[in-house]
Amino acid sequence: MSGKRHKKGLWLDPRAKLFLILMCVLSSMFAPSLAYQFVLVMLIAVLGAFFGKWKYVIKAVCFYAVICALTVWIMAEMTGTLRTMFIAFLGLFHKVYACGTLAGIVLTTTKVNEFLSAMNRVHAPKKLVIPMAVMLRYIPTIQEDWRYIKDAMRMRDVSPSLASFLAHPGMTVECIYVPLLMAASKAADDLSVASVTRGIENPNPRTCLVQIKCGAADWGVMTVAVAYLIFELCVRGGVIG
Repeated sequence: MSGKRHKKGLWLDPRAKLFLILMCVLSSMFAPSLAYQFVLVMLIAVLGAFFGKWKYVIKAVCFYAVICALTVWIMAEMTGTLRTMFIAFLGLFHKVYACGTLAGIVLTTTKVNEFLSAMNRVHAPKKLVIPMAVMLRYIPTIQEDWRYIKDAMRMRDVSPSLASFLAHPGMTVECIYVPLLMAASKAADDLSVASVTRGIENPNPRTCLVQIKCGAADWGVMTVAVAYLIFELCVRGGVIG
């Protein structure tokens, strides 16, 4: 076993990914305007493209572009209480969208063993590491169950769409959301048992076949993230522009 990474696309250290999420939160918080939020989403899309998540980032950027256009139209055309209500909701949406998009990329590109080994390197407390490690497996499991439930219910002409819910709310809840909640509860129990069985609580140092260390790619993306945050702070403070 050489311990080398045999992966398609970009590979980043889990510690670098956590740092990127932190920088994304700060950049979204201090973004001077909507244009800077959009640039942040585009940078995340470029990162996702390097990971090979083309479909995911294309959908994310297109959806966010529609929301940005809707925001501009609301600010220009609406007045009164309705405008205030929409602006408050969209303001919160813009702050969390970039972070959610990046979190989705991190969740789908980080393996549990790599994450645990990286957290062991920084001596992170078990009370923090274990819930996050379970979450890395929990969300993809729920997404898989959701796809299976939708495929099964389509055979009975039941759709999780809003139109179907308004037309037949009782059937939609009974056939889709109740099975999803039961699957989510069962998945949580199964993952907890599997984690304990595989020694997640073992106090000894963990080993990993993948070499966990920050390379040139890690330092490069972290530098870009810090540079963009500094640029936003300079614009916000009037140093630039």
